[in-house]
Amino acid sequence: VRWMMYWIVFALFMATATESFTDLLISWLPFYYEMKMAFVIWLLSPYTRGASLLYRKFVHPMLSRKEKEIDTFIVQARERGCEAMVRFGRRGLNIAATAAIQAATKVPG
Repeated sequence: VRWMMYWIVFALFMATATESFTDLLISWLPFYYEMKMAFVIWLLSPYTRGASLLYRKFVHPMLSRKEKEIDTFIVQARERGCEAMVRFGRRGLNIAATAAIQAATKVPG
């Protein structure tokens, strides 16, 4: 659970527009990258449990509030994924059948 909390918080930290935005705006500050590294160590440290703290204070409440929306999105994504697999499967079979027919008609005799 601890590692799950860490990776979720770390991914949110690295993937958000905030991190990219701050890199562009304040990376010229002295010790910016050192502070960023200290933050990651604080997240990782078993003594400070920074990732657990941030996860429990911010991430978990947000996920709990949006749980129904997330579940709806997952169901829709699953349905769209199945439809896409069927559509691409049919297209692939049609291409393979066409190629087989063309190859059979080109064979002499």
